[in-house]
Amino acid sequence: MSWQAELDELAKRQRMAEAMGGPDKVHRQHEGGRLTVRERIEGLADPGSFHEVGAVAGRADYDAGGNLSGFTPSNCVMGRALVDGRPVVIVGDDFTVRGGSADATIRDKPITAERMAADLRLPIIRVIEGSGGGGSVKTIETTGRANLPGGIGGQWLYHHTGDNLTRVPVVGLGLGSVAGLGAARLAATHFSIMTKATSAMFVAGPPVVNALGHNLSKTELGGWEIQTKSGAIDHAVETEEEAFAAARRFLSYLPGHVWELPPVTPCADDPKRIEEGWLAAIPRNIRQPYRIRPLIEQLVDDGSFFEMGRYFGRSLVTGLARLNGRPVALMAGDPMFYAGSWTADACAKVIRFVDLAETFHLPVVYLMDCPGFMIGLEAEQRATIRWGVRAMAAVNQSTVPWCTVILRNAFGVAGVVHQPASRYSVRYAWPSARWGSLPLEGGIEAAYRAELDAAPDRAARLAEIEGRLQKLRSPLRTAEAFWVEEIIDPRQTRHLLTDFAGLARRVLEPGQRAHGLRP
Repeated sequence: MSWQAELDELAKRQRMAEAMGGPDKVHRQHEGGRLTVRERIEGLADPGSFHEVGAVAGRADYDAGGNLSGFTPSNCVMGRALVDGRPVVIVGDDFTVRGGSADATIRDKPITAERMAADLRLPIIRVIEGSGGGGSVKTIETTGRANLPGGIGGQWLYHHTGDNLTRVPVVGLGLGSVAGLGAARLAATHFSIMTKATSAMFVAGPPVVNALGHNLSKTELGGWEIQTKSGAIDHAVETEEEAFAAARRFLSYLPGHVWELPPVTPCADDPKRIEEGWLAAIPRNIRQPYRIRPLIEQLVDDGSFFEMGRYFGRSLVTGLARLNGRPVALMAGDPMFYAGSWTADACAKVIRFVDLAETFHLPVVYLMDCPGFMIGLEAEQRATIRWGVRAMAAVNQSTVPWCTVILRNAFGVAGVVHQPASRYSVRYAWPSARWGSLPLEGGIEAAYRAELDAAPDRAARLAEIEGRLQKLRSPLRTAEAFWVEEIIDPRQTRHLLTDFAGLARRVLEPGQRAHGLRP
């Protein structure tokens, strides 16, 4: 006797699960400009590589004879797949089934996905829409009780949501309205992405917020501009397909888990390549800003710079890149915003980025142009100095190799935070570099006030003092005392950076750190 009857029923249940919420709900999803969860998984994974786990989990209906008459699948689809040939876990919300809310959730499915990622040491991609299995007021009626947040049954999901940040790469895609637990799962990632026209994220959505007397749309409350500027989300794209491509590219720089090193890829870009334009990249006029991104693109391997968090903490640029095929974490001051001063947001950005580098064994390259912490009333109200010393702690707690190139400014306490203080780090300075306790501009007025007030020609005396001090401030004078190790020709920079990446690779040590990225 064969078991064909049972296999036939299994196939029937699988077909019902693949129908998701039914043709009407699928049509509504497409009308809203959004793909279904299964289409999203197909877009993320290598063709034919997705192996689903728990496809037939859900709520079944039976007739009087005990035969299957209907089936509503769980609103969570999960399993293993390959992304660019590397194994990952993908877990996604099915918004066509009760909008992804708790009363259509089998909680063990997302927990199993997180455990699978942790214990098999696989990156996890969370595709989130709705509450991510979170609550709904209607759940009270359908279950006959209220859930205690973090109570028995929910604790493991919360545990793994944060704990996996210390173990494996975690990517979150917000591809619709995301609220509550879904918002927490999207924010608790190493890299998060929203679609601009079709997604929004909030702790509680407009119906709840507007009941408190507001009148906000989804976009006004939690659209991509709100969330990327606040730093809650790292990246925003036009289409879901672009989100899939960004997720794949982010993962390409990282190891599969913290017990291995980042992958090295073949490189056709000459590690000793020289661009004559680097010699004039920094203007002689210290008040003239310049664009840092073209310089970054030229120094790293061609086409390899992948920026993260562009709209948050904008005086600092952060991203992943490659130097002779070796992945690095790259930070750079951006003088187009606050002259490169570190704001409270920029400090928060440093902390998170350095944590990412430390978690996944990425050497840090810092192209420094920082005139100090942001000053003024707003800076004091934002507790900038507290955020600044937290950034200093993150840098000093890091153990990965560090290379700093001082392009222009390095002033004040923020100037101190350009490399770990307790160990050897590689450091270079361009001839355009300038440093000190504070910039001369403005400082001369305070330090030489009596002399300036007594001068018959105040402006001439100010120019005389400034000219004298500018000569004393030459980086070559600092190099005489070996307070800066090397002043370099800017055209040497790519060669020296690729050399650093090779040296760093020799001493990188895989393994779990004392802490991973703190979201």
